[in-house]
Amino acid sequence: MPLLNDIRSARRVLRNILRSRATRREIAERSGEFPRPRPNSIDVAVYFADTRTNLYQIRQWYAPLKELAAAHPVAIIARSPGAALTINAESGLPVQYLRKVTELESFVDEQQLKVVLYVNQNTKNFQMFRYSRMWHTFINHGESDKMYMTTNQFKAYDYALVAGPAAIDRLSRKLWDFDVDKKAIEIGRPQADHFAGSTPYPHDDRIVVLYAPTWEGDRPAALYGSVASHGVALADAVLASPTHRLVYRPHPRSGVLDPAYKEANARIIAAIAAANQKDATAHHVYDDGPEMGWQLAAADVAITDVSAMVYDRLATGKPIIVTRPLAPEADVDENGYLGSAEWLYADRAGDVLGDVDRVLRDAEAQETLAHWSAHHFGDTTPGSATRRFHAAIDHLVAEWERHAAIHAGDGPDRDSGDPLDDEDDEEGEPATGD
Repeated sequence: MPLLNDIRSARRVLRNILRSRATRREIAERSGEFPRPRPNSIDVAVYFADTRTNLYQIRQWYAPLKELAAAHPVAIIARSPGAALTINAESGLPVQYLRKVTELESFVDEQQLKVVLYVNQNTKNFQMFRYSRMWHTFINHGESDKMYMTTNQFKAYDYALVAGPAAIDRLSRKLWDFDVDKKAIEIGRPQADHFAGSTPYPHDDRIVVLYAPTWEGDRPAALYGSVASHGVALADAVLASPTHRLVYRPHPRSGVLDPAYKEANARIIAAIAAANQKDATAHHVYDDGPEMGWQLAAADVAITDVSAMVYDRLATGKPIIVTRPLAPEADVDENGYLGSAEWLYADRAGDVLGDVDRVLRDAEAQETLAHWSAHHFGDTTPGSATRRFHAAIDHLVAEWERHAAIHAGDGPDRDSGDPLDDEDDEEGEPATGD
């Protein structure tokens, strides 16, 4: 068995290398689609070192960044050829594919970058951290009470743009000697001002239930995924009802590590297809598209795991049910919203419709949602988060200009870092995944 596993691993590595080289050839042939920005024309760079597997982390920022670019020119730096091609096709923003550190260094030399934004904790972020004369700023890809939200990696950044008071409280409580007052800036959830897409089903009397689970997790404390423990029973119950509609949006990484999780995900997808074939008016949805927003805004009730989806939904002020992780090791911080959440336990997943009907009619649950929405996001009036996001970037740019004036006579921003020729593994395990 060990030999067989080694052979499979070797095949996977070879397949990834061949695929990556083919993608690099493609991007070289299409180099004209990636024009170099004029020198000193970019204020803000978004650094994305991950592969296509984790594109969901940057996709949600496309619309806010496009709006920001009207005031502060934005470019996206991609280190993976496949990610660069996809982001270039989707984002509407200038994309630079900088595979080698030497290429990254050349781009930094040409631009006076003021702010660099990071949406995840990829280990290659440290190759960008080499450059000191810019504000390295973590913007994350969601708001949640997962352990990921209080990692000590926050200290590596000059600043972090966070959602609201809950994030400030969380960081103050979890991180030792972290200057929250200076380094954490509240901006709300700008993505909520740009919910994308339209509903792929008719507007009728069916109660729409969004089930948006996370992936299985890669360590005991992060085993939040519910597809294998809750998902099949939950989906079967909703699909069997003539008065409900299921919208199933699993995490893009569902089943990458756990075969049982992968099988359960496939079972739910097949059950949706079968239910639609049985009743053409049902219009149940399996959603794996790039657009994110309509699902959260349109669903009457959302069922999510402990993940950023809880808080994306919380920003809408509409009913949420959270699956209780089956694994006792899963780290659940109940000091915030999760302490008041409507929990769905695995042994009750088949009876979920009762919970759905209850949260739709419970006035006390609505009051609780309103309280926690304000606690996590501050002012959720449409447009408020976008204004705070722009104000935060304005502040960082002004601080950059102040420091640039102070240090105008200093030498170039250089170090003795090793200019590695980085290989891209398009389908391998990414260095980050939340």
